[in-house]
Amino acid sequence: MFNVQTKMGMGKFYYVKERFGMTVTRGLEGVVATTSSISSIIDDTLTYAGYNIDDLAENASFEEVIYLLWHRKLPTQSQLDELKSQLAANYSLPEEVLNHFKTYPIDKVHPMAALRSAVSLLGLYDEEADQMDEEANYKKAIRLQAKMPAIVTAFARVRKGLEPIAPRTDLGFAANFLYMLTGKEPEPIAIEAFNKALVLHADHELNASTFTARVCVATLSDIYSGVTAAIGALKGPLHGGANEAVMKMLTEISTLENVEPYIREKLEKKEKIMGFGHRVYRQGDPRAKHLREMSKKLTELTGEPHWYEMSTQIEAIVTGEKKLPPNVDFYSASVYHSLGIDHDLFTPIFAVSRVSGWLAHILEQYENNRLIRPRADYTGPGMQKYVPVEQRGL
Repeated sequence: MFNVQTKMGMGKFYYVKERFGMTVTRGLEGVVATTSSISSIIDDTLTYAGYNIDDLAENASFEEVIYLLWHRKLPTQSQLDELKSQLAANYSLPEEVLNHFKTYPIDKVHPMAALRSAVSLLGLYDEEADQMDEEANYKKAIRLQAKMPAIVTAFARVRKGLEPIAPRTDLGFAANFLYMLTGKEPEPIAIEAFNKALVLHADHELNASTFTARVCVATLSDIYSGVTAAIGALKGPLHGGANEAVMKMLTEISTLENVEPYIREKLEKKEKIMGFGHRVYRQGDPRAKHLREMSKKLTELTGEPHWYEMSTQIEAIVTGEKKLPPNVDFYSASVYHSLGIDHDLFTPIFAVSRVSGWLAHILEQYENNRLIRPRADYTGPGMQKYVPVEQRGL
């Protein structure tokens, strides 16, 4: 009836069972669930529509990457100008959403929960929310991409008793986020670092949140439902929450002298060290080196080089002992900290970038849709007979 075996995948064994002509793989590891022209991970190289992430991280604006993911080509100047104009025209949030933040139990709400609720709420105020034609969906994608920074920055300020800062249409996407968060026009190095982080996090093939979005809209649910579902998946510490956990670890370690005993103790106890390893990379996450470089620059600029130095020490120990290189989350933690961003905003910032990929995948799913409905390998009891309640337990 079935055959159980283990296979080597990404440096470890994973469980596979052949049953009734179907393959059962826990965590869907090694399973190809769909075709896509948006991004690829082949031989530890990440590309967006065929463009190497190294090339994009060093040269592209985030707006160019949004266009690339949605259209599979880099924009001309006029196309880029049009996209920027469309985003700028939709930066602001409905007053109802801003007022809604003020009703949240601020001291108890994680920003990811606030973001999840706000995106769902946006759908109530979009007259085209349930229109499913291609033009309406594209316009909704523009609106969602544009409003994500306003949601995160407005909530970040409201919870501190501050008023939200209106977006500036003369600033680019990365600069505008930092401006709405602080009220100050950011320095060029800060814009460069944040833009680079946005580019690096924009898409990553069928990660958990992207797959969640595609499963949701494959039922022909609306874009707001798809993005809300994706945010729910990203909220988990095994996905988007890793960079926040990395900064928590760095804060606990506190000094360079504490790095070795802290990490050695973790390794001895076989505790997970966040920010290391990745299911789909064998030799290391190609995005990590870019944020490593920005971490070095920014921590020196802010006079806090110990965050970078602690990180490199941790990397040396963990990679040396466990052969696990850092992933994109590890150095993004010290980058965001150096930009003065609250630690619990790290994952919402991930969403501000990744929504570009989610939307690309949602639009692609709509174009050639098939309901995503896998099977489960049942492991419960065999055929049983109903027993009246008065006869049970006798």
